[in-house]
Amino acid sequence: MASFFNKGFGRKRDSDTSGRIPPGQYETHDFPVLTAGPTPRIPLTNWTFSLEGLVDTPVQWTWEEFNALPHQSFTNDIHCVTKWTKLDTHWEGVSIETLLEHANVKPEATHVMAYSYGDYTTNIPLEDLRHGKAFVGLRFEGQPLTPEHGGPARLVVPHLYFWKSAKWIKGLRFMDADKAGFWERGGYSMYGDPWKEQRYRSDD
Repeated sequence: MASFFNKGFGRKRDSDTSGRIPPGQYETHDFPVLTAGPTPRIPLTNWTFSLEGLVDTPVQWTWEEFNALPHQSFTNDIHCVTKWTKLDTHWEGVSIETLLEHANVKPEATHVMAYSYGDYTTNIPLEDLRHGKAFVGLRFEGQPLTPEHGGPARLVVPHLYFWKSAKWIKGLRFMDADKAGFWERGGYSMYGDPWKEQRYRSDD
C-alpha cells in the first residue's frame, strides 16, 4: 500500500456500470501499484504459509505443498481505498475455505490477523474470509502474480477495500477479538466496506 494518509484520494466519478462501482470510486483499466516500503522478493524455496493462533494444531505449507492444494478460478471486482475500482479481474488461487479444511479453528475465534513478508498486517473478521468470500491468489490474468502486486501470493478479499487483501501473504493468525493491523493503527477503518465508504476509523 502507498504511504498516504489524507482526504485527497484520486479522481472522483459518479457510480455507474450497473451499480458495480461503489460511491466515490472511479473505474480504471490499469492496475496501480501502491506499496508502503520496499517490495519483498521471496525465494520460492523459502516461502511458507501458516495457519496459527486459535487452531487445534498450527499448519504450515511450503510453496510446493501449497500449490498441490486444489486451485480455483475467481472473477472479481476490486476496490482500492485510493478510489479506483477495477472490474472483472481474473485470478487463480486457493480458497480460504479449502485451507480451513486443514485446520480445526476453535469456536472462540472471531477475527483473523493476516500477516505478510515485509511485516505488513491487516485485521479481518473470520466470517469475511469464509464461504467463498476470500482466497490466496497465485496467478492474475493468467500469469504468475508479480512481486509488485503481492506475488508470489497475496490474500484477496474482494468485497472489502483492497488494503485488506494483504500482499506477500505469509499466514493467518486466528484471534478471539479484533485487533488493528498496520493501516488500522494509523487511523484507517477497522472493517473497510467500499459500499459504506469506510476509509477512516471515523467512517465505521
